[in-house]
Amino acid sequence: MGGDWDEIAREQADREDETLVINMGPQHPSTHGVMRLILECDGETVKSIRPGIGFLHTGIEKNMEYRTWVQGTTFVTRMDYVAPLFNEAAYCMSVERLLGIEDQIPERAQTIRVLMMELCRIASHLVAIGTGGMEIGALTVMTIGFREREVILDFFEAVTGLRMNHAYIRPGGVANDLPETGLTQLRSVIDWLEKHLPEYAAFCNENPIFKVRMMGVGYQSLAACLAMGVTGPVLRSTGFNWDLRKQQPYCGYETYDFESIAWKPEDGWASSDGYARFRVRLEEMWQSLHIVKQCADRLEASVGQPTRVDDPKIAWPADLAIGPDGQGNSHEHIKHIMGESMEALIHHFKTVTEGFRVPAGQAYVPIESPKGELGCHVVSDGGTRPYRAHMRDPGFNNLQSVPIQCEGGMISDVVVAVGSLDPVMGGVDR
Repeated sequence: MGGDWDEIAREQADREDETLVINMGPQHPSTHGVMRLILECDGETVKSIRPGIGFLHTGIEKNMEYRTWVQGTTFVTRMDYVAPLFNEAAYCMSVERLLGIEDQIPERAQTIRVLMMELCRIASHLVAIGTGGMEIGALTVMTIGFREREVILDFFEAVTGLRMNHAYIRPGGVANDLPETGLTQLRSVIDWLEKHLPEYAAFCNENPIFKVRMMGVGYQSLAACLAMGVTGPVLRSTGFNWDLRKQQPYCGYETYDFESIAWKPEDGWASSDGYARFRVRLEEMWQSLHIVKQCADRLEASVGQPTRVDDPKIAWPADLAIGPDGQGNSHEHIKHIMGESMEALIHHFKTVTEGFRVPAGQAYVPIESPKGELGCHVVSDGGTRPYRAHMRDPGFNNLQSVPIQCEGGMISDVVVAVGSLDPVMGGVDR
């Protein structure tokens, strides 16, 4: 137990200085038991720090090699359980590239994908801001953050049947359309967020305690970000405006009106620190809400249009319906396969049990997740299961930069720096 801790302790025992080796963590809610930080400290000053990133023992990527292409969605959604819909989107878009159907995805399906991802971005940022505030004693920021997130999760549950780990985005489109009351509930979510999002700026932006605790802490320059492959709000907090929704558009993002947020120092405030990352996420939530409004208008104008590619061998599951008993096939589909067509029943059975075949090849599709560049690399040998699947999770690269941000600072600043990275270990340990 303890990995290399005994060796470190023996090395320190031979030294004649006052250096302390501290086994720190996990302190952040998203690092529960799977990340520790090995600090060498001179008093309260951190001389060196080594992240020890553990494992959740999920084996997600290996398990996917023994499941069908559609079932893979159920696995990847659990990698980042705070932003599950982005994992689903990256995976399904990679599969669609191998299938050669990227340009066949119905417009309504793309709109729903954008809607769900942007609501998920807001929910993820609320967790990042809330838990980051909790780390430094701003408990109210955490409680109101989870209050707004509940409103979004209620909408997710109404659409997908689940609050988290949805497996809603599927190769070829989405599992099902919005429910009959979906647009009405969506408008209520928009109204709620417009009313309550200003509270975060009121609580924190000019709070002298919050600013002193965050500004200048966890500094990481643009050069360091590029060297470590750090992306997302951490990269944009340096002032470098790199957002894949703008630079490499997907799902029709080029047709939406929104701004990519990069930190622009005001009144001499520094960039590239914990405070800048907080402000970037705060403004990104407003931009996401602006996109959500546009999605609502487009969905209102496209009621009844298809949400899956017009190919019965790929568009599975067919005709899902959300009812009082949860999620299942529609009555019309059950009637057809059970009472009208033996061929349809055989097709349904084969598709469910065996899955569709994907042409041999490999594909990598990156998207802009709340934490940065999230990409999925899938390899097919022409069969009904992935030969290999690997996720490029931004959290891993971001956590590698902890020493750059913390060495030379105080022990208390380590807490702020880690929180400003928005770590979720499910994405790192797969």
